[in-house]
Amino acid sequence: MQQLILGSSSPFRAELLSKLNMSFIQASPEIDETPQAGEKPAMLVKRLAEQKAIEIAKTHPDALIIGSDQVAVIDEAILGKPGNHQNAVKQLKQASGREVKFLTGLALYNAQTQNMQSLVEPFSVHFRQLTDEQIAFYLKKEQPYQCAGSFKSEGFGISLFSKLMGDDPNSLIGLPLIRLIELLRHEKIDVLQPSHP
Repeated sequence: MQQLILGSSSPFRAELLSKLNMSFIQASPEIDETPQAGEKPAMLVKRLAEQKAIEIAKTHPDALIIGSDQVAVIDEAILGKPGNHQNAVKQLKQASGREVKFLTGLALYNAQTQNMQSLVEPFSVHFRQLTDEQIAFYLKKEQPYQCAGSFKSEGFGISLFSKLMGDDPNSLIGLPLIRLIELLRHEKIDVLQPSHP
């Protein structure tokens, strides 16, 4: 069987992938993630997911590689990682009482055959009306300064939401498993068969 590689250093994505009971390794691709001029958020995450997989293929030419990238979008503007407390406060105030759409780019690249499959999976989050005190309390507790949108949905961030809308809650954390299973099936890997790695 081909080696399966998760092209991400994220422990959360690794935890999700381990649900599928497949052996895999992680490798972190170094690519420029700067958006191109006029590039829409959906095109950005799809391109970056593909680029991450292709970058890892350079050192693993026989592997099956998963690439993934995610952005949070409000009013067609990308919410990046806040980086500090002040930016996180600003982002959460902007999201308060509103819908934030998460777009996850997913790519499965067979480095042997150079077959690339990729897609973009949307997932929407409706935020509660948040007071300044609630925002401050949340940020002090979780300090999500390296998370797009200033929250960790897999942690206490769930307390910020009034509703979640999408086909696969895993995509909110960064790896849409339902769609990944479909892509693996196209590579003749069925996670429900005992013969998979």
